[in-house]
Amino acid sequence: MRLKSALQCGAMLSVVAWSVPTFAQSTEPQADDGVAIIVTGSRIRQNPLDQDKPIVTVDQQAIARTGLTSIADVLQRIPSAAGGLNTKTNNAGNIGGPPDGTGVSSGSAEVDLRYLGAKRTLILVDGMRYVNGSAAGGIPASVDLNTIPQSMIERVEVLQSGASPLYGSDAVAGVVNIITKQSQKGLDFSAQFGTYEQGDGETYDINASYGIQSDRVSIVFGGNYVKQQAVRTSDRSISQWPAPGGTSCADGGCSSATPNGRYDVLGQSLTLSAPILGRAPVLSDYRDWAGTNVDGFNFAPYNYLLTPSERYGAFLNAKFEFSDNVSLRTRLVYQHRESTTQAAFLPLFIGPDAGNGNLLDTISIDATNPFNPFGVTLSSGVNGIPANYSTVRRRFVEGGPRTFSQSVDTMTMQSTLEGSFDVGDHKWYWDVNGIYGTNNAHQVFTGNLNAAKLAQALGPVANCTGDCVPFNIFGGAGSITQAMLDYVTFDERDRSEQELWDVTANLSGELFDLPAGPVGFAIGYEHRDQSASYTPDPIITAGLGADVPTSPSRGGFNVDEFYGELRIPILSDTPFFRKLELSGAARHSNYSSFGSNTTYTVSGLWKPVSDLLLRGGYAESLRAPSIGELYAGRSRTDATINDPCTSAPGGSFTTNATVRANCIANGVPANGSYNEPVGGQLGVFSQGYTGLKPETAKTWTAGFTYAPAWARDGFASAFSIEVNYYNIRLKNAIDSVPATLTLRRCAFDGDPLSCAAITRTGSGAVAGINGVLQNLNAIKTNGFDGTLIYRSKPVGNGTVGLSVNAAYLNKYDIVPPSDLNAPTIKCAGTERCASSDQAYPRFKANATLDYSADAWGISFTGRYISKVTESDGNVMGRTFYGDMQAYFSPAWLDHRTRLTIGVNNIFDKDPPACFTCDSANFDPTTYDVPGQFGYIRLSYKM
Repeated sequence: MRLKSALQCGAMLSVVAWSVPTFAQSTEPQADDGVAIIVTGSRIRQNPLDQDKPIVTVDQQAIARTGLTSIADVLQRIPSAAGGLNTKTNNAGNIGGPPDGTGVSSGSAEVDLRYLGAKRTLILVDGMRYVNGSAAGGIPASVDLNTIPQSMIERVEVLQSGASPLYGSDAVAGVVNIITKQSQKGLDFSAQFGTYEQGDGETYDINASYGIQSDRVSIVFGGNYVKQQAVRTSDRSISQWPAPGGTSCADGGCSSATPNGRYDVLGQSLTLSAPILGRAPVLSDYRDWAGTNVDGFNFAPYNYLLTPSERYGAFLNAKFEFSDNVSLRTRLVYQHRESTTQAAFLPLFIGPDAGNGNLLDTISIDATNPFNPFGVTLSSGVNGIPANYSTVRRRFVEGGPRTFSQSVDTMTMQSTLEGSFDVGDHKWYWDVNGIYGTNNAHQVFTGNLNAAKLAQALGPVANCTGDCVPFNIFGGAGSITQAMLDYVTFDERDRSEQELWDVTANLSGELFDLPAGPVGFAIGYEHRDQSASYTPDPIITAGLGADVPTSPSRGGFNVDEFYGELRIPILSDTPFFRKLELSGAARHSNYSSFGSNTTYTVSGLWKPVSDLLLRGGYAESLRAPSIGELYAGRSRTDATINDPCTSAPGGSFTTNATVRANCIANGVPANGSYNEPVGGQLGVFSQGYTGLKPETAKTWTAGFTYAPAWARDGFASAFSIEVNYYNIRLKNAIDSVPATLTLRRCAFDGDPLSCAAITRTGSGAVAGINGVLQNLNAIKTNGFDGTLIYRSKPVGNGTVGLSVNAAYLNKYDIVPPSDLNAPTIKCAGTERCASSDQAYPRFKANATLDYSADAWGISFTGRYISKVTESDGNVMGRTFYGDMQAYFSPAWLDHRTRLTIGVNNIFDKDPPACFTCDSANFDPTTYDVPGQFGYIRLSYKM
């Protein structure tokens, strides 16, 4: 049943819970009577109304209003966020590991600010670091936000500026500080069920927390349970074929690895007309291969649009006050996740042009194999015997789809001993913190083959003894028997672990008084140890898997850091200078991995009048190379790349004499027989590098907040407008040379380093492109953020509110080093300008209009994404999503119980089709899964 009935609510507008639930604002939490507290962006206690840095706050009401069950999904809707990995990403086994060496984190969720990547956004919990995530696919460089129970979150503060001087490495694009519940009285409970209009993607979300308070003790504990069912590509029209809007392989994109096989042998390219069952195939069973547009395999319907997952966990926050001046705080968190990603049946490629990079490329199929119809041994060219076949490609349907099942356990413990003492007329605060976090992940991959056993089963029949069963790779779909499967298949078991030890000590307070106020300071020390490992299955480590190969990796680093911060009031309560203040901070770091580094920041605020605050700042930030980037073993990514050396249409071999000469020198046959289709997948091999230097960035920010008293005295209880400008210049960005650029520099320029990075087979096919990580590019980006907050005076029994949040991306340029002789890549307004699915829209905005009262409320939230253009010229048009929600909280239950209903994507807007994306024909980091999502939630507060 479609969820159109929600439209009958007419002018329904999005629900906001109790008071003023703004999705983004700079003055949360509010200070009472000027009480100073610690806010994100400073270690000095201060009034949050005088914040000199751009802060976005997402509170409990804003989280509840979205109907989403992951805090990462909520944060990815912030206009300044660029999306990031989430449960719409179904990439395990499809295209291999990312070229940055950090591995695949299936089922994880991240947040990426300013399009700079999740690894350049620092995640804190209560101002402290959190262990990085993993899913047994490598060593990621960022926190998996799905490891943080949503039931323990009080609010999230997002600092949209570089902050390494205050928080250390990774705070290049900004900081996401998750503030947990420190105190609570009684029970807070909610249970939600949601589903798509198509009847899939069912989601169950249960959260509960309970608080106990006494004079000296405060305890909050709780748990959560989230279960999300799958949405399959076969159930949405946009993803049923490899080409968006396609209805057959004639529309392009299908695979040459088909259930009936493609056999490039003895100078021919053949396939079966129909499966051969019950007997061995003979030559008359085969016909000429008619191309992927006719004979190709449609792999698209076997994937996920929304991956199934199940999460549960618990937390405990406790505070014990030993005296008025000394207390102990402890936080314990445990979270478990079961998740699954899926790819189509294994595309089995064997032969000298297969490009696997392992034993599969050297398999010969013996003439004595009882299923070999060609009467001769198909030689791969090893052992001095000339190759007489290129590839045999077979879609391994008998083995079932490739499924990757992750089991992830995350545990963190933090203890803080804190207190205060008086120094003259001023109060100083101190704290000592210890943190331990561990993330353990295991993954089971079903549907893989053991290359050594396959080689034995395809080799001389006399050598196929014991458990060996001769393998039939020639008979088409259904010809591989269970006995054959049992011999060659195995369950791949991978695992990974990340561990964090962190000790910090901080001292802050006021040094002395100036005419404009006290001078504030903060100093501190941090020692951090991070270690990680990734251990693939021993068969994979031996290079004997039939899917994407990876290698084990292990490493770590430690760092000692000292920081200091100073806030100086210059003028106050004078004409045109209601407040003028200057702040600065510096941090010195000594890393075991690369050495020492010092960063600093300077910022200031000016209130010419009480209603207007102007602010600006400059910050230098760094990101230390991650463990994966330093120590990752060799792994492969299958990237869609055009090889200029092909003689196929679209290549340059036959039309450009310089390209022809350079390609021949690189190993391409001079007779033009190499005909790799344009747009095929080629293997790119990446690897970590221990000689990497840190990335560094310079960030300028400027902005203002206008909150006029005349509005509050007249038509509004709250009214403010905020605009911020940012300019970030990052250098020494860690990356590998794009494989497309490597191929072009070799083909067009004859560059020896580029040509040396390309390995070709005897037929000219690319066997692999090497891309070791290095400090490579510069990134230059700038833009604007804007926020408008309005809350009316009482209207009836409630109030009307409007909140608008917008981001404009003026520039995002990737600038290669000059010695690469490559053009600057201009990403603003484009899709997938780098190596992964990611839109860079010029303009994004969210707006919520609501009416909220104690007994009921309604609201409408609009989300706008401007158009982007793909590299092939296709324009992905602007997209507008509408979300509606309503709640009812009856007086006879003291407004403690609330029933909420909502529909996301009320207008049933499909994502724009993406022709260059690796995902299911749309960009899952930016757009919603197709279909309306309706939900109902019951909540209770004691």
